[in-house]
Amino acid sequence: MRLPPNPPPRVMTSLLRRLCGLMLLLVSLAPVLVHAQAPSDSLTVQQIMQDPETWIGDWPTNIRWHENGSALYFDWNPQGQFPSDSLYSVPVDGNEPVKVDAEARRAPTPFFAGWQHGSHTYTSDFARKVFTHNGDVYLYNRASDTTTRLTNTPNALTQPRFSSDGARVIFRDGLNLFALHLQRGTLQQLTDVRASDEPPEEEPSPQERYLEEQQTELFETIRERQEEEERAEEAQEADEAADPDPTTLYVGDDSIVHLSMDPSERYTAVGTSDAENVENTQVIDYVTETGFADVINARAKVGRAPSGYTLHLADAERDTTYTVDLSTLPGADEWPMPTIADPDTIDGVDSTRTLRAFGPYWNEDGSLAVLDVRAADNKDRWLARLNPEDGSVTSLNHQHDDAWIAGPGISWYGGASTLGWMPDGETIYIQSEETGYSHLYTINVESGEKTALTEGNFEVFDPQLTQDGSAWLFASTEDSPHNRHWYRMPAEGGERTRVTSGQDGQYAAAPHPDDTTLGLLYEYITQPPEVYIRDDNGERRITTSPTDEWQSVDWSTGELTTFEADDGTDVPMQIFEPENPNGAAVHFVHGAGYLQNVHNGWSNYFREYMFHNLLMQQGYTVINVDYRGSAGYGRDWRTAIYRHMGGRDLQDYADASAHLEETHGIDPERQFIYGGSYGGFITLMALFNEADAFGGGAALRSVTDWAHYNHPYTSNILNTPAVDPVAFERSSPIYFAEGLDDPLLMAHGLVDANVQPQDIFRLSQRFIELGKTDWELATYPVEPHGFTEPSSWTDEYRRILYYIERSVGPERIEQAW
Repeated sequence: MRLPPNPPPRVMTSLLRRLCGLMLLLVSLAPVLVHAQAPSDSLTVQQIMQDPETWIGDWPTNIRWHENGSALYFDWNPQGQFPSDSLYSVPVDGNEPVKVDAEARRAPTPFFAGWQHGSHTYTSDFARKVFTHNGDVYLYNRASDTTTRLTNTPNALTQPRFSSDGARVIFRDGLNLFALHLQRGTLQQLTDVRASDEPPEEEPSPQERYLEEQQTELFETIRERQEEEERAEEAQEADEAADPDPTTLYVGDDSIVHLSMDPSERYTAVGTSDAENVENTQVIDYVTETGFADVINARAKVGRAPSGYTLHLADAERDTTYTVDLSTLPGADEWPMPTIADPDTIDGVDSTRTLRAFGPYWNEDGSLAVLDVRAADNKDRWLARLNPEDGSVTSLNHQHDDAWIAGPGISWYGGASTLGWMPDGETIYIQSEETGYSHLYTINVESGEKTALTEGNFEVFDPQLTQDGSAWLFASTEDSPHNRHWYRMPAEGGERTRVTSGQDGQYAAAPHPDDTTLGLLYEYITQPPEVYIRDDNGERRITTSPTDEWQSVDWSTGELTTFEADDGTDVPMQIFEPENPNGAAVHFVHGAGYLQNVHNGWSNYFREYMFHNLLMQQGYTVINVDYRGSAGYGRDWRTAIYRHMGGRDLQDYADASAHLEETHGIDPERQFIYGGSYGGFITLMALFNEADAFGGGAALRSVTDWAHYNHPYTSNILNTPAVDPVAFERSSPIYFAEGLDDPLLMAHGLVDANVQPQDIFRLSQRFIELGKTDWELATYPVEPHGFTEPSSWTDEYRRILYYIERSVGPERIEQAW
């Protein structure tokens, strides 16, 4: 049902009022929404939201070289002709990709993943490599190009590596490490980690002691048996001295998060976590095969107590175990938020900081070890030298951020960051944001000397050393924050040489084992990723993915530009300008995590990109903004949202609205805003707190209250609700719902275990209690956070287009309530 196109302003008949009210009550149940008719040669919602594999054409992913460098492999399903992605390969000197047959695809192909100096996945001469496939361990011989299966077990084996002499392969099976001797075929258990408590030593009671001594004194037979037992124990001890059993380490109920052994096999490092029972959330799946609703157990909410962490060391030479005291690191015991809250005034908050170590990272011969230590609040990071003899640690580099530690190559959700050894065995390399951008550094572990290898207002990604350790290969945004090219640089730093072409776009690369050739995925705004190979003759294209139908459309690149925000900062913007403007604009807000959408690459939001071309055809001006908090612009841009999401980031969109009014004459009331996830959150905050800047919006899978989102992401930016309630309340749309005056569409998947349906239901209840009327909630019963069904995408974007037309379009409908 559609309202008449031109009702008298602010005047409605009684019948029209009733019809409008009925529409608002029933619109979320309507299977199809009508939108303005476009010319027959124009794009339609149904067309652009169909299965992308058959409409656009599936593009290749996951490029990797065969270990011997003979061929480049990638996953690809050209134009959706196969049930799922298939494996393709192309010879290093070839042009034609060939589909790998099913039998070869199941084979344990060794793929090259960089030289990883000091990791022992190769022998010291790089002649052999160990790897896992489907949970078993395999040995690859580079000279003979042969693969040998070493294990065949039901357990999934992990962490394969060579012993220092290359004679054995070490791997992890469950709680313990084992070594397989390649010549003798013997299997040795190297560690004895037990998921139990150490049994207590039982002392005999005085009565038991008396009776035992009496028996020994009275009976010769008993004395002879005791002497035989003593001789047997001495013999056993002699055998154990020649071939000792591993030191037993009891971890009780703790979970093991890390297990490794140094190259000399003297020290075993075991990281354990004593995670307490945390109340998880639940999501209900209503549309199931059985007809009964299923309960999906999902994540916990922000504010859970950090899990305890202990790093244990077992010394086989001394047959002893001990723990590493991370609290001795400088600043480890300091409350990191003194200007926000005093922990003594907060009920249930423990001011003791939880630290976790990643590593140890051992050099090639095991003479040096380094830990990457992170505070649970993620405001401090230490690179520390570990003395395994006594478990002491010495800080090599301490990074502190009043907001949170992160950036390219620097994990902020937990997990390992860029860290490895240089071939000299004394120097590690890391990435750090200490200058405001993520750059590559080395630290000499013996002297503590730190050296910056790259510098400037750009960021470095995926650094890899060549086999001989003489040079780096890495991606960076040195050319432009909108492009990503690959560079070669001497190992000690210095002049950087770009090794990809100078054209705009973004490259992902897989360096060839010989370091002279690159496998590439190149993408541009109007081109999905395609495989190229770059060698001394330049770049040659291997794949062509888009369908003829998709390529027949004249897709717009838009214009990458900037506008000036109210604080004087130039904010990146991509603007799509129609040939025949209709006087209205649409703002798209990308999601978060750490994303960027104003760039020369193929957008993660390719459906939205096509939708924006559809809107252009209908006369709408469309913009994307890399608001404060977006990736690609360094530390200060990233942390501008600290303690206030919906603050500076939202202001950038309000300023974009003012910019369009000033430069294009577009009235703010004719500007629509929409986005999903974090973009949906910004949309809600925009309509609640910046209503004068927009005339309507669509909030998709939106966070409405950050106190109900997950812990790893939220606690970095807003701390926790108990410690920093101000940050949560000023950042959560549900507290500002009374500000809604413009038409609002909300859409949410009911099996969204990330931003859960409870979020949008709570906001809906607020609207009901506040008496708000011009809003709609459309629910999608089978959809998770990222929609999967073309029918759902089609329905959702028909609704979005309808809301754009009715709220800001040329024939928008003025409503009086």
